[in-house]
Amino acid sequence: MPGGNWERIISMTKDGMRSIGMMRKKISRGKRIALLIDGPNILRKEFGVKLEDIVEALEGLGNLRVAKVILNQYAPQGLIEAVANQGFEAIVVSGETGVKLAVEAMREIYNPNIDVIALATRNAEFLPVILKAKENGKETIVIGIEPGFSAALKHAADYTIILTPGGEEE
Repeated sequence: MPGGNWERIISMTKDGMRSIGMMRKKISRGKRIALLIDGPNILRKEFGVKLEDIVEALEGLGNLRVAKVILNQYAPQGLIEAVANQGFEAIVVSGETGVKLAVEAMREIYNPNIDVIALATRNAEFLPVILKAKENGKETIVIGIEPGFSAALKHAADYTIILTPGGEEE
């Protein structure tokens, strides 16, 4: 997953210690987060939101265990590659991205290895998903950006993260 700290791997030999590589530390903060991003709604040029900004906003709340970005068939190849290079699963759909996002969210709601459902979207159509997650004992996070961030989503979620254009969170 994106982010992380690196530490040296040391080999002990009869001649002493030597560095043989680098390993990313596993940082355990408890809660296991499934992050689902509504690509066409959040990853727009006019907003300037970067995937790293979203991951950084979630780092203090737990471990990112699932990271998926739902994109439509019009997504440029460069965006699909950038999503994959950041360690996210890029899911390209030919139809409505909202349907696929809702299906993926429901899959994670019923995943016993996930504690928190994080949705990055501005769209109020995902309110039933947030409510179903809470009904099933999951904590919920909504990540969005103004203008057009649904007030219903903000109020229904346990945590709301509002990103500002250019990547700084409020």
